[in-house]
Amino acid sequence: MRIDRLRWWHLPAVAEMETAIFGPEAWSEGLLWTELSAGNDYRAVFDGDRILGYAGTALNGDELWLNNIAVAADARRRGVARMLMDDLIERARAHEVKSVYLEVAVDNVPAQRLYDGYGFYGIGVRKNYYQHTGTDAAVMRMDL
Repeated sequence: MRIDRLRWWHLPAVAEMETAIFGPEAWSEGLLWTELSAGNDYRAVFDGDRILGYAGTALNGDELWLNNIAVAADARRRGVARMLMDDLIERARAHEVKSVYLEVAVDNVPAQRLYDGYGFYGIGVRKNYYQHTGTDAAVMRMDL
């Protein structure tokens, strides 16, 4: 497995993963295009040519937002999410980021456990954040 930059030609596969993982809350290929064209940093874990998982971040001064992170169902429990988290934290430190923020569905316990392990802590809740399901999002922060 290796981490590399996500490129525009990867977006159809990423959009398929989004739909499989997030259902009605999935980001479209067009929205993913917008993310890349805005200069946001997206990385993926590859096994050969196959994308096992990906993460996208947006840098704003000394703050970094983790926009999304996802791992294919058949690639979970293999360290893919940890590879992505370690990579984004390393790059955040290189850019002298002070805080990393994210939003996670309140019912996504596995993701919350991952974030807790990295030192993220809750700072608030966004009610009905996920529009299609009406699920709340926990807002979390990690200080570097």
